[in-house]
Amino acid sequence: MKLPAPVRALLYPLSVCHGWIVAARLALYRSGRLKQRRLKGAVISVGNLTVGGTGKTPMVLWLAEKFVAEGKRVAILSRGYRGTGETSDEIAMLRRRLGDRVAFGVGADRYAEGRRIEELAPVDVFLLDDGFQHLRLARNVDVLMLDGSRKLKTEALLPAGMLREPISSCARADILVVTRKTEREAVEAADAHGHAIFYAQTRLLGFRLIGAEGVPKYVSEMGDGPFFAFCGIGNADAFFADLRRWHVPVAGTMAFRDHHKYGAGDLERLRDAALGCGAQGFVTTEKDEQNLRDAGALNTPVYVAVIDFVLSSESEFTALLERLLTARGVHGVSDGAAA
Repeated sequence: MKLPAPVRALLYPLSVCHGWIVAARLALYRSGRLKQRRLKGAVISVGNLTVGGTGKTPMVLWLAEKFVAEGKRVAILSRGYRGTGETSDEIAMLRRRLGDRVAFGVGADRYAEGRRIEELAPVDVFLLDDGFQHLRLARNVDVLMLDGSRKLKTEALLPAGMLREPISSCARADILVVTRKTEREAVEAADAHGHAIFYAQTRLLGFRLIGAEGVPKYVSEMGDGPFFAFCGIGNADAFFADLRRWHVPVAGTMAFRDHHKYGAGDLERLRDAALGCGAQGFVTTEKDEQNLRDAGALNTPVYVAVIDFVLSSESEFTALLERLLTARGVHGVSDGAAA
């Protein structure tokens, strides 16, 4: 959510300080005064420059599925933001989709989690979720996600804006993946980046009742609707736009903060809003499913949108990733052999 202009003006001096801190930290790592720690397996970081959703989790899922299909042992390392114990909504969603085909390490010290997993069995590929700013762990490839629907050049750094780092930090990435691309001709980060830029969209696989297993249903199998859409993700407007693109009849929407955990008061608000607009059910995201523990209290069916990731020029992306890994001395990932 964009802050009002007066609030942004008051916070701008703090954004300047934030920029100084970011620059100083990067300089310390570049000079070697702050040391990176390295795991035995290849590390591919997936991150972004902003707070809020850019498609990091679908990208991690896509990469995990790719490497697992090639017979690699894969581990996902995540801080587990706003989670409890050794999980979070995003980790729970990934576990549901990937099962025991992938190892998970969740915690602030991702190097320690990686070492713990490596002590159990060798790992071919570590996927570092939300890792662009986690410089303590060395990585072989940096994949940076950008939301193509947002004009980053007009954004300030935190806390006045949504940028974690200046847009010039795109130059530090190896691969840019732009999601939700609008009609703008050029990607704003292109002038800060020398590598190929790829584009991605979410694709609807179908809808399933919350908590249910089995093959997702088509929109036409959910009934005539209309439905009330709600979510607590980084870019709620993108989800609502996707529903329109998928021709889901939506009577109303409600957005919550990212990683929101739904309480009794939230459910009452949702019930009243859905009743007021004549909705016959609800639609939400797989991530929200993990934070909605009492869906039955909504008194009408709750459907979860099951999606995957469609990457443009997939073969070129894969070839570039393999070239980068090979050039950086990583063996057994790109050539099909186990590490």
